[in-house]
Amino acid sequence: MGRFDAVLFDAGGVLVLPDPTVLRPLLTPYGGADDTEVHRRAHYAGMANKSRQRSEEVDWTSYNTAYVGAVGVADDTIAHAASVLDHTRSAHLWRWPIPETLVALGSLARDGVPMGVVSNASGQIEEVLLRAGVCQVGAGPGVAMRVVIDSHVVGVAKPDPRIFDFALPHFAEFDPERIVYVGDSVTMDIASAGEAGLHPVLIDPYDDHPDADFERVTSVQALLDWF
Repeated sequence: MGRFDAVLFDAGGVLVLPDPTVLRPLLTPYGGADDTEVHRRAHYAGMANKSRQRSEEVDWTSYNTAYVGAVGVADDTIAHAASVLDHTRSAHLWRWPIPETLVALGSLARDGVPMGVVSNASGQIEEVLLRAGVCQVGAGPGVAMRVVIDSHVVGVAKPDPRIFDFALPHFAEFDPERIVYVGDSVTMDIASAGEAGLHPVLIDPYDDHPDADFERVTSVQALLDWF
């Protein structure tokens, strides 16, 4: 018997990232690196700063500043570049599938692990994940999920733990304590999943939270041994 019976995923930072093929050329005029890996790292630097500042979901100022700094934008243009990033990174830009996550999802699906998505979004995330070939509810081009919950659609957003009430009926045969929730935000994901009775886990590939009192993994692939 594994540690857990099922897994729920946040979308941003876990399944997909803001598209670096758009953000690389956007920020190179300000000194930003034209390197996908650097932009991948910048997302998690942004999320860590957002959590440290305890910014609300709708406030991405601290994320933008950390992101552009992490890709190498010059100090005297950080404020301007952060504003450009803020105006460009729309909800639909969260569409770049994380390669190792795709591999892990396939392995979890083959092992018969029940899965779902619970994400703060703007009404677009189910379509975006489908178009990106990541996942969908039931059979399709991506991995099958039992449910995809979008905060805009259900009217409740993390850190309110009630958002999980829309997903848990689809996993009613399991004790919530044996359901993992994987997110990339301390303030949005860890606290809310814990309050909902789930087992929260933070994606922390660059060890941005070394003093954390909750479980962390470097990628979704780390979950394969848990089931």
